[in-house]
Amino acid sequence: MRFLDTNLLIHYFTRDDEGKAQKVLGLLKRVERNEERVITSSLVIFETVFTLQSFYKVSRKKIKKLVSPILELRGLKLLDKEIYQLALDIYVKKNISFADAFNTAFILKKEIKEIYSYDEDFDRIEEIRRMLP
Repeated sequence: MRFLDTNLLIHYFTRDDEGKAQKVLGLLKRVERNEERVITSSLVIFETVFTLQSFYKVSRKKIKKLVSPILELRGLKLLDKEIYQLALDIYVKKNISFADAFNTAFILKKEIKEIYSYDEDFDRIEEIRRMLP
């Protein structure tokens, strides 16, 4: 098993270097066919979303469209994979940061109903009550 780093995903999504993008595509196809197994971390997913949004100015909907299939690759190991799909949905629908969307998805999956936070973005989430300490 090998680790999949952020820069591979960025090259693949942005096609800023077509040669590298094609090599990453080949790798992703091998991962999908389970011919090769890779692991990645939460930080890679967060960094990918952040870089696409802030540096490349990719829309939230497009980011979801790009990242979702990567999360579904059979040969990709990522802790709490299902939380990322829900987080991408929340990120698009509620127009909050990906970090807040991920935390919201985590909270919902764990069936937690309240959050201590000064961040008013959580007020957009009907299923969660924001509380002050």
